[in-house]
Amino acid sequence: MEQVSQAPGSTPATRRRRSVRVLGATLLTGLLLGGAVPYVTGNGGTYLSYLVLDERTDARGAEHAADQARALGGKVVQDYPQIGAVLAYAGPQFAEKLRGRPGIAAVGATRTVPVPSPPRPLAGAELDTGRGSGTWAGGRGAAAAPADDTAEGADDSTATVPDPGERSDWNLAMIGALDRPAGSTAALLRPPVAEHQGVPSTDGAAVLPTAQQLSKVTVAVLDSGVDDTHPDLRAAVDPAASASCADGRPDSRSGAWRPDDAINESGHGTHVAGIVGAARDGHGVTGVAPGVRIAAVRLLGPLGQYYAENIVCGMLWAADHGARAINDSYFADPWKYNCPEDADQAALAAAVGRAVAYAQHKGAVVVASAGNDGQDLNAGRTDQRSPNDRTTGPPEDRQLGTECIRLPGELPGVVTVTAVDRDGLPSAYSNYGRGKVSIAAPGGDPDGGTQGAVVSDWPGGRYAALAGTSMSAAHVTGAVAVVAARHPDWGPGQITDALSRAAADTCVRTLPFGCQSRDYYGAGILTLPAG
Repeated sequence: MEQVSQAPGSTPATRRRRSVRVLGATLLTGLLLGGAVPYVTGNGGTYLSYLVLDERTDARGAEHAADQARALGGKVVQDYPQIGAVLAYAGPQFAEKLRGRPGIAAVGATRTVPVPSPPRPLAGAELDTGRGSGTWAGGRGAAAAPADDTAEGADDSTATVPDPGERSDWNLAMIGALDRPAGSTAALLRPPVAEHQGVPSTDGAAVLPTAQQLSKVTVAVLDSGVDDTHPDLRAAVDPAASASCADGRPDSRSGAWRPDDAINESGHGTHVAGIVGAARDGHGVTGVAPGVRIAAVRLLGPLGQYYAENIVCGMLWAADHGARAINDSYFADPWKYNCPEDADQAALAAAVGRAVAYAQHKGAVVVASAGNDGQDLNAGRTDQRSPNDRTTGPPEDRQLGTECIRLPGELPGVVTVTAVDRDGLPSAYSNYGRGKVSIAAPGGDPDGGTQGAVVSDWPGGRYAALAGTSMSAAHVTGAVAVVAARHPDWGPGQITDALSRAAADTCVRTLPFGCQSRDYYGAGILTLPAG
């Protein structure tokens, strides 16, 4: 997840908190067999998870990849017919043996720490397991959860704030998404919208679509899960378009998309969803696109990881359920950067790349956070955190070149978002790089308290103030929804072009020297287009 820290704390966090538990082998095995994660008791063997990509990127390719994997003893647990790939579990030498098979394009281990066995079947989920592996069954998702269901708990280490009453919204004022001025302490980059949604503005400002228009637009939040019982999000989250992909398989059972309170940072997705589309009702916070439909797709797995198969599953699910924008405020685990010279990492990049391309072809704008390491993505860098799913020992000290990429933010066509503070200045924690980043948006200041960070929803009907490129990406996703609601016939290219033009215009008109550093700003600072 791409958050720097939460307010009102005064000590900045310079890295993303991870929920990787440093466990010994005995403790890990006990955790797995004790039911905390969805693995069945094995026969004493150990398994790694693998993504197997066929040379064909279609259902026939997925079938061939599955057959080849089974021929070498692999246990196929999920097909991805949209991209010609499968998820299989096997022993440590599986990839080396399978890579030489005819028709196999790539094979990569998605984790570095073995598990006792493959995951157990998803009882009652919309999966066709007739061939021993799950495939998309189509149709609608599970029914909405009862209104009195108990929301998942939040990470108790995150400080929450009182109900802001829709007043802590400098971020919305900055991008022109409010119906009132921002006040003297925040940059107002363009005039406010008209007093009422849908009423033409007399000052040339953007006019938000009506809630009815926005309700026809679906955006997907791929994250740690979304608490759809939160008052700000009850009407926004669409159960029929929501699911969990926490182990690489789409699970659309009721509530599967909600956060798991046993996992650190599980509230992150609820915070992101609130920035995108929290209701405008006088309480809590307002999203950039109040009224939009949110497909909540939980990626965060039970060991606190965003493995590549989770991302592939989530991206395909969102695309097949009509998402016009897909928000990705995280990076792929266990490698912070994936390098092409490593066969495993190259396969993971290829698999996620196929899923992103599929979503783009289906009409989705894929939005990703740039990251919170303050690194130039055009320069060599040090990675001292990978692999981050290890259970013992220190991480590798990797000296990386520019060929090593973050997933999914550095894939072709992805809108990669940097962070600015409430004055419109680049946030020190934000990654940057000319040609690597697309646009800047409010991310906040981790030292700025509730007035400098971004206040949004938190599980259990609560609120939290966070700062990071996670928050920036969510603003862009909401802006994509606004443009898509105004122009339902526009494709991804037209939407992103409109946002880029408006961002560039904002820099010229509002900042003393404009957005001179394209390394940080990309096209400019996000502003809702006027038309």
